[in-house]
Amino acid sequence: MANMPSRTLAAAAVLCAGFALSAPVPLPAPAQPVDAPVVMSVQQQREVAALTEGKRAELVAKGDNAKARNALIAVTRAPAEAMRGFTASGPARAAAQQCLAQAIYYEAGYEPESGKRAVAQVVLNRMRHPAYPNSVCGVVYQGANDPVCQFSFTCDGSLARRPSARAWADAQAVARDALAGHVENSVGSATHYHADYVVPRWAYSLGKVRQIGTHIFYRFNGGAGRARAFTQLYAGVERIPELTRPAADIQLAGGPDPVTGRFDNGLTVAPSSADRHAPADIGGRLDTTKGWKLELPAPTQGHYRQLVAGQAGDTHLAELAEAQAQ
Repeated sequence: MANMPSRTLAAAAVLCAGFALSAPVPLPAPAQPVDAPVVMSVQQQREVAALTEGKRAELVAKGDNAKARNALIAVTRAPAEAMRGFTASGPARAAAQQCLAQAIYYEAGYEPESGKRAVAQVVLNRMRHPAYPNSVCGVVYQGANDPVCQFSFTCDGSLARRPSARAWADAQAVARDALAGHVENSVGSATHYHADYVVPRWAYSLGKVRQIGTHIFYRFNGGAGRARAFTQLYAGVERIPELTRPAADIQLAGGPDPVTGRFDNGLTVAPSSADRHAPADIGGRLDTTKGWKLELPAPTQGHYRQLVAGQAGDTHLAELAEAQAQ
C-alpha cells in the first residue's frame, strides 16, 4: 500500500468506505414448527367431557387411605404447558369476576394463594376447552339446577351464607388478576381437581399434574389435554342463572339474618368424606338426604384408548382407566 500511487490509494479508500457503510443482509430465520390446533368433533367433545361421569365419579377410597392411594398415583410425564392469558372486558367483566370469585371463595377460600389461583386457572381452562361452556359463569354454574353440578357450592346452599369479608376480598383480588391475563403456570392445562382425602375413580383416567394445598389437579391425557386443544372462543356475554333450589330446602343451620336474609357461615350438614371440598374450604356440604350427588366432568370402553392413541406415555393410563371402570 505504501508504494501505490495516490490516485490508487484514494480509489481504494472510497471502495473501502462504501463497503463499510453497507448494511449486512440478514439471513432468513429457520422455519419454526407450528403446533397445529386440535380439532375435535362434537362426539369427541362429549366423550372427553364425560371422562369423569357415571361410575368413574364414584369414590374408591376415603380418609387416610385415600391420601396414601393418591400419593401412589404418578404425576403425568407430560410437562405442564403454558396457557394463554385471558382478558375480560366490557359489560360482561363484572359478572365474570363475580362468578370466578365465587368459585375461588367457596372452593379454595382458605387454601394458599397459589391454590386459589390454580382453581381460577381451572375455570378459565374449561371455558376455553370445547367440551365445556364458553363463558366463566357458564363453567361455574354448569349443572347448578340439575341433580349433578360441577361446583357443589352452586347447588348445596353455600351461596345463601354470608361470606367472610377477608376471604371474599382475597378471592376478588385473585379473580381480577386472572381476568386481567394472569396465568397460573403451575397447573398448566388442568381441568379437574379433588381434595386429597378422597380418590374418585376418574383420578386413574386423567393425568395428575400436581398437588397444591389440599387439592390435586389433573389434565386430560393425550391431545385433549394439550394447550393446542383449548381453542374455544369466549362467548363475550355472561349470565348467572336463577337457582331453582331454595335455601330452605337445603336445611341450612340456624335462621337467616333478619336484615340481609343471609345465613351465617357454617356447614350445611355434617361433614362427609363423600364431599369433594377440602376440610379448610368455605364451601358447604352436599345434603345427601336429598339424593344429590356431586360429579365432576369417560367415554365408553375403547373410545378413551382412541382419544389418546399415539400419545407417548398415555397407553398405560388408558389401560388402567379401563380396568378401574370394570
